Amino acid sequence: MLAHMLASRLTWSLVVVGLLLRWLPALAQASDTRQVPATQREGVLRPGDLVRLKVWHEQDLSGDFRVDDQGAVVFPKIGALPVTNQSPQSIREAVVSRYSVYLRNPSIDVTVLRRVNVGGAVRNPGLYDVDPTMSVADAVALAGGIANDGKHDRIEVVRGDDKMTLELTREMAIAETPLRSGDQLIVPQQSWLSRNHWLAAVVVSAAIGAVVHEAIRR
Repeated sequence: MLAHMLASRLTWSLVVVGLLLRWLPALAQASDTRQVPATQREGVLRPGDLVRLKVWHEQDLSGDFRVDDQGAVVFPKIGALPVTNQSPQSIREAVVSRYSVYLRNPSIDVTVLRRVNVGGAVRNPGLYDVDPTMSVADAVALAGGIANDGKHDRIEVVRGDDKMTLELTREMAIAETPLRSGDQLIVPQQSWLSRNHWLAAVVVSAAIGAVVHEAIRR
């Protein structure tokens, strides 16, 4: 009889602890993350983005150039070029056309980088310029990688009052996400219980001790 009562109470204690471990992280996520549909993916440039220009054999013409508030980039020799609402390919064609006035058969590479704020549970939060061909995990790596208390299974994109949850994978390229210049790329912090998993062992030990103590008293 005593053994049956002891086993029954121990089982219920373990069930309670299991429910806590299962429900608390989900409740925490539901309370601080508002899911919204991902916006339409866009490949066009916006103010704050960066255009990386590489003109072969012309070091003075190459470099990184920021898109200003008017949506233009000022390049060496050719001056301001409107770039918003244009694809990287159309920008390259316009750059090649203008530089052809000064250079013979110019070989030019154009790469678009988006300025984002990588924060949350990362080692070096801050503003970073990310290449659309990079993966989400690579962008996080620019900020020193995920901190010890950060989650490894998801990441959040914050734009104003909107928050979208993205799965953190090596395969997901920035170009395949709704991420754009000015957004925040946030690595969520693990829940308190996840960061203090030793507490579960303490609770279980305390529950077992209480059941044993009560059983002995009887």
